[in-house]
Amino acid sequence: MHAVRSSLLLLLASLAAPATAGEPFYLQSNDRVVFYGDSITDQRLYTTFIETYVVTRFPERNVQFVHSGWGGDRVTGGGGGPIDVRLKRDVFAYRPTVMTIMLGMNDGSYRAFDESIFKTYANGMDSIVEKVKAELPGIKITLIQPSPFDDVTRKPTFEGGYNAVLVRYGDYLKELAEKQGATLADLNTSVVEATKKAFDAVGEQATTLNPDRVHPAPGGQLLMAAALLDAWKAPALVSNVQLNVKGEANVEVEKLENAKVKDLAQENGGLHWTQRDDSLPFPMDTKDKGIKLALDSSDVLNQLNRQTLRVKGLESDRFDLKIDGQEVGSFSKQELADGVNLATLSTPMSKQAAEVHAQTLLHNQIHFVRWRQIQVPLSKLTSPFLDETLADLDRLEGEIVAKQRELAQPKEHRFQLTPKG
Repeated sequence: MHAVRSSLLLLLASLAAPATAGEPFYLQSNDRVVFYGDSITDQRLYTTFIETYVVTRFPERNVQFVHSGWGGDRVTGGGGGPIDVRLKRDVFAYRPTVMTIMLGMNDGSYRAFDESIFKTYANGMDSIVEKVKAELPGIKITLIQPSPFDDVTRKPTFEGGYNAVLVRYGDYLKELAEKQGATLADLNTSVVEATKKAFDAVGEQATTLNPDRVHPAPGGQLLMAAALLDAWKAPALVSNVQLNVKGEANVEVEKLENAKVKDLAQENGGLHWTQRDDSLPFPMDTKDKGIKLALDSSDVLNQLNRQTLRVKGLESDRFDLKIDGQEVGSFSKQELADGVNLATLSTPMSKQAAEVHAQTLLHNQIHFVRWRQIQVPLSKLTSPFLDETLADLDRLEGEIVAKQRELAQPKEHRFQLTPKG
């Protein structure tokens, strides 16, 4: 009787669980995203974090990503050619449905605000948006307010500091976004706030977030990725599983979100069940000191990565949690009743997500080699072998992307809670 009741509750809970909550996520199935910008985008850090988040959180959506940042770029172009060349070759050729634009760090010329320099930037951004919309009707554009110049951990080089100049440029982007119906993403404010908090906590060690003041390290770029994902209404939820032990041989599923549970049963004062989440956690390498500092100084973990397991009604004081036979943590019954965020632990799911991120980095490296080391330098060479080489690299990248998507598919896992001691 108890088994039948438990199975019925499991079925009802899984049917009732919504896939997502809140506003729809900005990127939809079959979107093609081009990230456009200068060297900060060229680092392929905030962009690859975002790609991996999307692929692991929405494994059923076939969203494609192209990273088109070029060091030194301004609104007029740069080392990759003038702006019209850059747009035609590095944006339009991919027929994106979504484009992000982050320029400004170089445009301000690393000096106090200058009206004539600013006008060049404003006119250039206006022109870029107009050209993109004319070439790609219906495209969704996200204008990114420039990431910070670090005037927090080191003294400004002139009165007011260079980041204040970038903030003024970002204020103009807000006006432009409203005028053009574009999305606006602020990659400055939250990063500065986290840097201030880190600086207050660890002093000069906070420079690890942005070592040269311009190019954030992975920790700083994780903060940037979180800010862009916030503008895109990215859900925090990975999964939410809530169980309630109501007596011997009576355990119920109280809530399921983005997850399915089966074979739930009590055993020797503990529980075991099989669980399959609809997505994977976003991998965050907390062994990287900069990433750990970024997480300690912000709300990014809660903002992007909630994979909750909550178990009420347990009798013993402490429990070991194993997933697929691997011990992932030891928790008091109160901690389990309050809820444990599995995304903070080394689990089979987080390891799988890390494998997805490795493929993200690999396919982007292949694209970079194809674009920056072959296509552009040899653009004046006419040869069928060049065409074949580029086509082969495209196929190779496609193979890696296919593997990335395969690895992102969630799997069933066996959970076991055992009384400790």
